[in-house]
Amino acid sequence: MADSAILPDKTFASRVDWNLLRTFVDIVRAGGIGAAARRLNKQQPSISAALKRLEDQVGVQLLKRSSTGVEMTAAGTALLALCEDMLEAARMIPHQVAQATRRIEGVVRIQLISAITSPEFDQSIASFHRRNPNIHIEIRVSPWRAVLDALEHGEAEIGVGYDSNVRSGLVYEPLFVERQQLYCSRNHPLFGHRVARLGELKDEGFVLTGEDELDTITRLRRRYRLGTRVNGRAEEINETIRLITLGVGIGFLPVLPAADAVAKGLLWPLLHKDMEPSYDIFLLARAEPSRDTATQLFMDEVLRRHRAQARA
Repeated sequence: MADSAILPDKTFASRVDWNLLRTFVDIVRAGGIGAAARRLNKQQPSISAALKRLEDQVGVQLLKRSSTGVEMTAAGTALLALCEDMLEAARMIPHQVAQATRRIEGVVRIQLISAITSPEFDQSIASFHRRNPNIHIEIRVSPWRAVLDALEHGEAEIGVGYDSNVRSGLVYEPLFVERQQLYCSRNHPLFGHRVARLGELKDEGFVLTGEDELDTITRLRRRYRLGTRVNGRAEEINETIRLITLGVGIGFLPVLPAADAVAKGLLWPLLHKDMEPSYDIFLLARAEPSRDTATQLFMDEVLRRHRAQARA
């Protein structure tokens, strides 16, 4: 079964046993033939025989036995990617059929951090509603840690937010990179000027965002001893903008939500662009093999638009 002997086979799809492809994936995911047999509650010789039949049908060796279990050949690696795509497509069949027949009802619960500014996300909600008018959409705003906790506890199906670590029970899909800037009001002595060194601002009065402050910003403030003098605090971005605009103190804000106040001359960005801290905002969901149809279709809508935009 040498690789060089493989020729295109136009009849492969009609004669291959699709169950063998699932068994192949089970072997790889389990890490070996014996482990797959135990997981599937089958005899090991039957799993070995299934692998042999698939290799005969494909015409090439897919797995090599090793001291730690099995190792994939180059052909095995390529086949695994195709099999996983096919299994994902099969998993989506009931969701897509339900959508096509417009029989979907339910609720999509979304929990996100405040002031999310993403045209792709907004367009996803609009197009999802047009496709699925009987699905109720609920949105709750909370600090980023509360978003993560709500997902882990099953209080929300979809999250949009930041995470400074990776939780094993969640799935992370990067949506966009958000930047923050340090702003002052038009009545501040620094209005119209840029700051070259953050340490120069250690004695300034700050407006903080409380639990909504991201770890990236907290670490930056602590490094330069910013915010030791607190003049104000708000737990929501729009209220933080209000306090900074009114001259209560200077403070960090996401660039896009603050853009309107900057355009009106109410806020001034103190940092040069290359000094702006940045971080990923993620689409988050629980790492479960099966989701209800409403939630799965919403995730697919967001990711489809996001990936299309990334390719454009």
